[in-house]
Amino acid sequence: MTALTTRAADKVDARRNQLAESALKTLGELGYARASLREIATNSEFSHGVVHYYFRDKIELIVYCVRYYKARCVTRYDAVVSESTTADGLLDAFAAKLVETLHEEAPMHRLWYDLRAQSMFEEQLREAVTMIDRTLEEMIWRVVTRYAELAGREVVATSDTAYGVLDGVFQQALLALAGGEAAALDRITGQVRALMPLLLGARVVDSAAS
Repeated sequence: MTALTTRAADKVDARRNQLAESALKTLGELGYARASLREIATNSEFSHGVVHYYFRDKIELIVYCVRYYKARCVTRYDAVVSESTTADGLLDAFAAKLVETLHEEAPMHRLWYDLRAQSMFEEQLREAVTMIDRTLEEMIWRVVTRYAELAGREVVATSDTAYGVLDGVFQQALLALAGGEAAALDRITGQVRALMPLLLGARVVDSAAS
């Protein structure tokens, strides 16, 4: 690939990223079914023609937008993993991060769950949703395994089970928040503290100490 071709590709990627940033707000507000390319363009600084030039249809745009957004999300809990020095501290930091992202980015999370449900019917969405779901599972698994390490215990749950449990808590809180139940955020810390230990087994025996 020549330098000229590389620069041209970079410009296309940059413009697609700009379109994704602009489209995400509309998509988060309207959801998958109600947001058309024209509606997205109307609520952005870009014309319908420009949007259609870079994305052939709504599904391509939405997949790109969610990939773009989730690429930033998958490192959201890395600081929780790297900076926590006690098991209790990790639980508090993890719960606080869940509350923060629910409070600040609820529309994006609603869009994600909307698309995950739609992927059961839209084959074009399925590959991207499956890939993103896997990266989110891996993200949560890093938190769980670090918690087990700090607690001196083994993880007995599988990564998909741990993800299913914690994602369920997150989705329930998001649904309650959408219904105006702000207290749902206050319950998260208690739920995390109750559920995370259930993913672990017996305390690891320190063979060196014994």
